[in-house]
Amino acid sequence: MLDLRPVISAIGALVCILAAAMWLPAIIDFRDGHEEWRVFATSSGLTLFFGLALMLGTRTPQRRRSVRQTYLIATFGWMVPALFAALPLVYGPLQLSVTDAVFEAMAGLTATGATVIRGLDALPRGLLLWRALLGWLGGIGIIALAISVLPDLAVGGMQMFRLEVPGPAERATSRGKRIAASILAGYCGATALLALALWLAGMSGFEALVHAMGTISTSGASTSDSSIGHFDSAAITLLITLGMILGGMPFLLFFHLLRGNRKIVARDHQLRWYFALLLLGTMGVTAWLMTSRGLAPLDAARHGALTVVSVMTGTGHFTLEYGTWGGMPAAILFFLAFVGGCAGSTSGGIKVFRFQFLFADALMQIRRLLRPHAVLIASFNRRPIPEEVLGSVMGFLFVYALSFAMLAMSLAFLGLDFVTAVSAAASALANLGPGLGPEIGPGGSYAGLPDLAKWLLSLGMLTGRLELFTVLVLFVPAFWRQ
Repeated sequence: MLDLRPVISAIGALVCILAAAMWLPAIIDFRDGHEEWRVFATSSGLTLFFGLALMLGTRTPQRRRSVRQTYLIATFGWMVPALFAALPLVYGPLQLSVTDAVFEAMAGLTATGATVIRGLDALPRGLLLWRALLGWLGGIGIIALAISVLPDLAVGGMQMFRLEVPGPAERATSRGKRIAASILAGYCGATALLALALWLAGMSGFEALVHAMGTISTSGASTSDSSIGHFDSAAITLLITLGMILGGMPFLLFFHLLRGNRKIVARDHQLRWYFALLLLGTMGVTAWLMTSRGLAPLDAARHGALTVVSVMTGTGHFTLEYGTWGGMPAAILFFLAFVGGCAGSTSGGIKVFRFQFLFADALMQIRRLLRPHAVLIASFNRRPIPEEVLGSVMGFLFVYALSFAMLAMSLAFLGLDFVTAVSAAASALANLGPGLGPEIGPGGSYAGLPDLAKWLLSLGMLTGRLELFTVLVLFVPAFWRQ
């Protein structure tokens, strides 16, 4: 029988972390004289009570968790904190409905960037910080999931990134702690450096902190409905673009860089594809902005680069409202939204490495047509790709396409027009945030959508963030019968 105590205890620990985080916006609002600080303080106390009850009431001897327990922790470790994270949104000055508050909290923790809130410019600083903090915490959780959980669960080819640690368990534990410390230091350091650079570029200290957290975590948190366009600064646009590029890169690189393994970083084929796709997309959108919108070359390159990087990494920042663009730029952005960033990054999407696997497999099939008796093996980063990994990637892509189609059709059934339904489904699964069209495009909001659509999109954001199978396996009856 499945022992749920380790699952409940782990979820309780995550809820306690969330309760501690609530004090940061509470302190900000207290200093600003906003009564919202009482809501955060009360929400923190309530959250801490339930977190400690879950954690201490289910304590068990330390032992290795089973695969089924890991699936449950990964899924409910996002769902349950999202419910508590919604408390300040329900009982604060926004007075959001439960549906809207859970949607907003889920969008934050999954680093999606979708929002139902209008008028960010007039919100108390505590709420703005809370939105950014949710995305930032979700970002580090996503990295931990991609490095320590998904490879062991063999989800969609992620087993190729399993950390091989020879030797006894003590050595594995020690190396795991060093990797975690390096990644956390890199994540916090990158956020701090970007915040400092944005402050020097002209943002206030608070604006710089919020945008740095929203950029490195690729959650897209901002202090204005106009996002980066509010500042109308070439320097800020460039810094945000560089920060989003960093957010879409594998954070395991920090560990290798700190150990002096620069050759591993330079030879990473996934990074080469990542930069190549960003460059090609930027060139296409820049050319369109110059020819169709009449922008000067430098301005077109600046806006084009930020838009392409934002969409591909799933951040959601913008300087131009691309939601009404059509033709070539819309096609480029729609494709790149599905591609996403690198494995082990904070970005969403299918991930670059899976497209590399498909390309390597297709190339191998073509060569087999020319040389039927040759022994050909697809490779990735100079390592052979096992057949079961290719099969896992194929299955992932099929389920991804099926999930997208079902979510889009469900939204259309609820009355959404074609563009809104398709782009909202794509945005949720890719954890992008803004969709296309005047309603949910950049600068828009999901507030006008039916409540059932918001619940479906919340499920889509969670499913997309956890790589589909981690959530879908819970709906298989055999999972619970073992």
